[in-house]
Amino acid sequence: MKMQPTRRHFLKGLGLAVALPAMESLMPGTAQAATQTATTAAGDPLRSAFLYVPNGVIMNKWSPEGSGKDYKLNETMKPLEKLRSEFQIVSGLAHENGFAGKDGAGDHARAHATFLTGARPKKTAGSDIELGISIDQEMAKYLGYETRLPSLELSCDGARKSGSCDSGYSCAYQFNLSWRSANTPMAAESNPRLVFERLFGRGDSEERQRNFDRRMTERRSVLDFVMGETKSMSKQLGRNDVQKLDEYLTGVREIEQRIQNAEKFRDLPETKMDAPSGIPKEYADHIRLMFDLLALSFQTDSTRVASFMLAHDGSNRNFRDIGVSEGHHSLSHHRDNQDMKNKLAKIDHFYVTQFAYFLEKLQAMKDPSGASVLDNSMIVYGSGLSDGNRHRHDDLPVILAGKGGGTLETGRHVQLDAKERTPMANLFVSMMDKMGIQDPDFGDSTGKLTVI
Repeated sequence: MKMQPTRRHFLKGLGLAVALPAMESLMPGTAQAATQTATTAAGDPLRSAFLYVPNGVIMNKWSPEGSGKDYKLNETMKPLEKLRSEFQIVSGLAHENGFAGKDGAGDHARAHATFLTGARPKKTAGSDIELGISIDQEMAKYLGYETRLPSLELSCDGARKSGSCDSGYSCAYQFNLSWRSANTPMAAESNPRLVFERLFGRGDSEERQRNFDRRMTERRSVLDFVMGETKSMSKQLGRNDVQKLDEYLTGVREIEQRIQNAEKFRDLPETKMDAPSGIPKEYADHIRLMFDLLALSFQTDSTRVASFMLAHDGSNRNFRDIGVSEGHHSLSHHRDNQDMKNKLAKIDHFYVTQFAYFLEKLQAMKDPSGASVLDNSMIVYGSGLSDGNRHRHDDLPVILAGKGGGTLETGRHVQLDAKERTPMANLFVSMMDKMGIQDPDFGDSTGKLTVI
C-alpha cells in the first residue's frame, strides 16, 4: 500500500524548513483534520489576525448607515465596497479599561495597551510594567504546536521598550500590541527582509544566518537553493498542486525582488540618517509589503495567528502623499475644526485602502478545499479609540473580515447598543471558541459575543 506523501515528508526531502502553500496532496484527510484545533470542517487551516490603526477615526464618516444586510458604507469605508460580502462591521464594542479612571491622562497608551488584552496597564515609566496576555498570544498558547511559527508579530514602527511615552506610561505599552504575559511584550518586526528570512530561512537562527550569508555572497535568491529539489519532489504532487506550487514560488520570488529593490534605495539624500535596511521609502509600500508577507505566512501555514501594528497610538506621522502635511496625532485633537477633520478622514481612508489590498490578496489565495484563505480566516481591523479628539474608548471602529471557515456571517453591519459598552474581549472569546479554544475569562470579557 503506497503511503500518501505528507507535508512533513515533503519538507524533509527538501532538506530545508521551506514554507509551502497548503496543498491537498500534502494535507491530512478531512475527517482527521476537522478534529484538530484551528482547522475548518473541510480540513483547511483556520487563521486569525489582528490589525491596529492609531488615533481613532472620524466617526461620522466611518459609521455605516443602517444595520443588518441593507446597510450602506460611509465615505471612509468606500474602498471596501466590492468586498462587502467578505466582512462584517461590528459597532458598539468598548474597552472600559481604556478610560482614565483613577489613572488620569495617557489615553493613547491605554488605547494601545487594551486593544488586544482588555486589561488595564499599570501606570509606570519603569521596568515594572504590568498588563495582561493579548488575544493573539492566548491563541498561540494552544495553536503554536500546529505550525512552524506559533505567531507572527509585525509593525511599521520601530520598537521602544523603555522610558515614558504618554503621561507617565511606559513606552512598552504604546509600542507593543502583542503580550505573551502581563510583564512580557512580544517585540514586533518592522523590517520586511527579516520577516522574509524568518519565513523562508532555516529553522533556527544559526541556520538562517548561514543561509543569509551564503545568499549574499553568491548573489543568488534563497529560492535557487531549493528549486531543483522542489521540482524533483513535485512529482509526488497532483496536477492542481503542481500549478499551485509554481504560482506560489513565482509570487515569493517577486516579493524577494521587491525587498531587494527597497534595499537599493534605502538611503535618502535629504537626510543625514540612513533608512533601515529593507524598509521601503514610501509608507504605503511598507504596509503593503508587510501585508504580502503576512498573507504568505497564512498561505504557507507557517502560522495561524498574527498581529500587525500599522502604527502606534499617538503616532504623529504625516501623509504628504495624500496631501496631509500635518502630523496624525496633532490633527486628531481637531477641536471640531472641519478642515482638520477632513484631513483626518483622508488618513482613515488611506488605512482602509491598504486593508482592502490585504483582503483582496487573501481572497485570491486558495486553500486545498477550494475556499479562499480569506474565507478561512478571521481578520480584526480597528483602533483602541473611536473619537481621538475626546479620547473615547467606546463604540470602537471595528471590522471583522473573513468567514471563519464558514462559521461567520458576513456582508452585514452588527449594531450593538453603544450605551451598554459591550467588552471587545467578548468578540475575542467568540473567536477563540471558533478556533477550538475555550477561555471565557479572557481579559474583561463577560461572555461570548453571540451575534457574530
